[in-house]
Amino acid sequence: MSAALQTVPAAPAANGVPTEPIVRLSVKQYHEMIGAGILGDDDAVELLEGWLVQKMPKKPSHSAVTRLVRKALMARVPKGWYVDSQEPVTTADSEPEPDLLVMRGDERTYRTRHPRPKDVALVVEVSDVTLHRDRTLKKRIHARAKIPVYWIVNLIEGHVEVYTGPSGPRPAPDYRRRRDYGPADELPVLIGRKEVGRLAVRELLP
Repeated sequence: MSAALQTVPAAPAANGVPTEPIVRLSVKQYHEMIGAGILGDDDAVELLEGWLVQKMPKKPSHSAVTRLVRKALMARVPKGWYVDSQEPVTTADSEPEPDLLVMRGDERTYRTRHPRPKDVALVVEVSDVTLHRDRTLKKRIHARAKIPVYWIVNLIEGHVEVYTGPSGPRPAPDYRRRRDYGPADELPVLIGRKEVGRLAVRELLP
């Protein structure tokens, strides 16, 4: 691989994490591993802040809600945008694969590259066992990349968390605003800072 690997100091042992220095990958190195066949479709990992993080198995309720939200979004996004599912978004240090994303173009737009943050209007994570990761690591990645709107469909607490106002690449990236929408609420769909429709939250939850 052409780029130098970045090592970080060892951390205290916890939950089986090695105490020796470990390697952090760049996005370029991650792509080279995929291109060389070292990582393939059967490897359930994604690159998050330079680490290869294992993706969690999906419960039936998770898959069902993902389909419901995708169908609802597809009925509301305007021409020039489309909805995809579990596909990568390339940021400066990560390549997360969110449950759903709304991006510019159509199915032919990204034949030679994955979408980048400037192409994306909305990222959605359907959360049960991944709730802590989605509220911390994933939220930080999306805020750093300035993804305008981030939803967490929280299956544990039965609401949708909407994060807006990303800070961008600061020392502690985050979203400035959070609003929760419960089963009795309608959830606004914002594309390019314009409301293009509303979703009844009760119709998205299992």
